[in-house]
Amino acid sequence: MRTRPLKVALLGCGVVGSEVARIMTTHADDLAARIGAPVELAGVAVRRPTKVREGIDPSLVTTDATALVKRGDIDVVVEVIGGIEPARSLITTAFEHGASVVSANKALLAQDGAALHALAEEQGRDLYYEAAVAGAIPLIRPLRESLAGDKVNRVLGIVNGTTNFILDKMDSTGAGYQEALDEATALGYAEADPTADVEGFDAAAKAAILAGIAFHTRVRLDDVYREGMTEVTAADFASAKEMGCTIKLLAICERAADGGSVTARVHPAMIPLSHPLASVRGAYNAVFVESDASGQLMFYGPGAGGAPTASAVLGDLVAVCRNKLSGATGPGDSAYAQLPVSPMGEVVTRYHISLDVADKPGVLAQVATVFAEHGVSIDTVRQQGKDGEASLVVVTHRASDASLNGTVEALRNLDTVRGVASIMRVEGE
Repeated sequence: MRTRPLKVALLGCGVVGSEVARIMTTHADDLAARIGAPVELAGVAVRRPTKVREGIDPSLVTTDATALVKRGDIDVVVEVIGGIEPARSLITTAFEHGASVVSANKALLAQDGAALHALAEEQGRDLYYEAAVAGAIPLIRPLRESLAGDKVNRVLGIVNGTTNFILDKMDSTGAGYQEALDEATALGYAEADPTADVEGFDAAAKAAILAGIAFHTRVRLDDVYREGMTEVTAADFASAKEMGCTIKLLAICERAADGGSVTARVHPAMIPLSHPLASVRGAYNAVFVESDASGQLMFYGPGAGGAPTASAVLGDLVAVCRNKLSGATGPGDSAYAQLPVSPMGEVVTRYHISLDVADKPGVLAQVATVFAEHGVSIDTVRQQGKDGEASLVVVTHRASDASLNGTVEALRNLDTVRGVASIMRVEGE
């Protein structure tokens, strides 16, 4: 074993960063044995230097992150501060001054992953980011390495624990959205400002990363269609149960049937109770991968939290340190396919549409005519009427999103349709 330690700079020492530092200290001997050399925490960049950080030598703490990553003796920089800046500049500086990087920064990788990969390759450095998607669940490395010889056609998953907890509570207890959100906040699953989670921004960043790796194509955050789950109601869950389904916020990355393009999207969807993702409860994550040779694979586990995320970071750290010792680098950006990313209008799936209509003869015929005129085939219809009003629930066969949108706009113009109560996609069949 090499006696000179590999030196690690830690950027950020919050929930995840503190766990990374703790594990590096308490498991130092095991890590050294697995890597082939000791690893040493050489500096910790923070915003509040006076805060007491148990187990961390105060002499290692600094507020000058730039100076830390510029040190010529740093072998690996671990970035867990999040956001775009200063993370992007610090990672760039680290590459330029001889360090490889381990990051958990999904937002930055979804926006600028291609540029960062290009710089890492130019400088002969590693860029690893298992912790950026689905916490402790091994997902990035299986897609980049284990399935490198296979053709991935679809990635379908629950990649945000906060929204899964909320939807699970709504499903299992009948709670409304706000009540379930309040419980998630009280338990620490939801941030004080939950917008990034409940509006799908967090999941969309992860979908961009997954699609890029799975399809060897550069997919940016702007390429991902996104809908949040704040409009999901108890009535939607009641309808889902009548269909033998539940509702999940899904990240879906697909290769077109002809193989010529890909799509990436995040939105609430009904999925059959028979699908493995339907049984994912609480704040857990799960990702379903479909490929030519391997068939269907499912990855499941805790998708967030200090210790689980730190576990993924440390796994990357071990891999990067081994590469340092051997003088090699691991897999880089694989975007050779460069497939176009199709707009949401070209996505084909099934739909569940709930309409408030007048309870009188001929309404159903008018509604059916509108669907037919837009090329959307109806699978089932359910109607309930009372006191001159009625609820009409239509489930379609597979149709394009553009066709469905045209149908809905035409329905809204019918005098007999008082409102479109909800529209939800049906996936996982």
